[in-house]
Amino acid sequence: MSLRFARWAALACLPLLLAGCGGAVRVDPPVPEGAAAAACKALGGRLPKTLDGVDRVESSPASPYVAVWGQARIALRCGVTRPSTMAATDEVPEINGVAWFNDPARPALFTAIGRQAYVEVTISREHVPGNVLVDLSGPIKAALPQTG
Repeated sequence: MSLRFARWAALACLPLLLAGCGGAVRVDPPVPEGAAAAACKALGGRLPKTLDGVDRVESSPASPYVAVWGQARIALRCGVTRPSTMAATDEVPEINGVAWFNDPARPALFTAIGRQAYVEVTISREHVPGNVLVDLSGPIKAALPQTG
């Protein structure tokens, strides 16, 4: 299977993997601890109700560390582990003061790094990642102190 086809298939299946058949959207919540957990809870209260034209919806199981917009078209998880594919030498673009790592193996996955907690955002093809990341950078910058 070619890498191009694998990426296309992953993107095409993303909404099906994250979305349920109505009601709350199923997203596995991370389990941050200590200062990361407190910062992620603070982030939850700062997140927009509408993101790139879609409304925020309920997730299942309910978690202060997860936010979903538009039936999993955009899903955020705060307090995830460091991206395993990120190397110390990777160049990471910064958007409004927040560094975003884009996993080359999973082009729909972006992770805010260099903060008190890692914040993972999955963005479906219907949305422009730059628009979403711009709108999320402000709340992340305000709620999650920068590290090192």
